[in-house]
Amino acid sequence: MTPRKPRPATAAKPTRAPEEVLERIARQSLNIETLKTRNSDSLDFHDVAVWGLKEALEAAYQAGLSAANSARSK
Repeated sequence: MTPRKPRPATAAKPTRAPEEVLERIARQSLNIETLKTRNSDSLDFHDVAVWGLKEALEAAYQAGLSAANSARSK
């Protein structure tokens, strides 16, 4: 197996998604009211249907596309 090349020092870290976008996706797609840790298994762990997970991933993907497009148009 070929060893990986190290990243150049100038490689930018990806920016994090705004918390409100992630919270909105969690509420709308997964019926999770908050993404904050509440130190309770019944509040911090959730059963999620695959179609809800797919919807959440698609929403996150679309949010990323929108953010990238708005950054390019600046």
